[in-house]
Amino acid sequence: MSYVASGMTTALAKEILQWKYESPYDLYNQDEDEESLQELLEQPYTAVLNETGQLVGFFCVGVAAQVPAGVQLGVYDKNQIDLGIGMLPALTGQGRGREFFTFVLKSISQLHDPPSFRLTVAEFNTRAIALYTAAGFVQTATFSNGSHTFITMEKFT
Repeated sequence: MSYVASGMTTALAKEILQWKYESPYDLYNQDEDEESLQELLEQPYTAVLNETGQLVGFFCVGVAAQVPAGVQLGVYDKNQIDLGIGMLPALTGQGRGREFFTFVLKSISQLHDPPSFRLTVAEFNTRAIALYTAAGFVQTATFSNGSHTFITMEKFT
């Protein structure tokens, strides 16, 4: 599958807000409300489309990719590019993550040279952690927001 980065539109953002992941990944479900819609439109979110123009995922950078509890604990103090990703729920768990994540890293790298990446992932998300580790990320911190434990991982290029 080939991918194209696209600016976030209202229609694409509304589609993302309708995505529903099964437990335990439902942590990543977003509320279908005006505040969530505005975040997707006003923060640095980029839609990812497949070769036929269908929405298959998104990525974000900066504060939008940080977990508020981690901000309060100072885990984001180093100057790095924070990134977050989301993939259409129907496409997850099918071995497509490596290709998708590689596309995201290349897309962000075109804007930041040379980038030093950081991401945050829920500790239970072993599929994502394995993907990030295979891509060269290493665990640097662990923190909790009171209900979930998160891991920050970094990659230096």
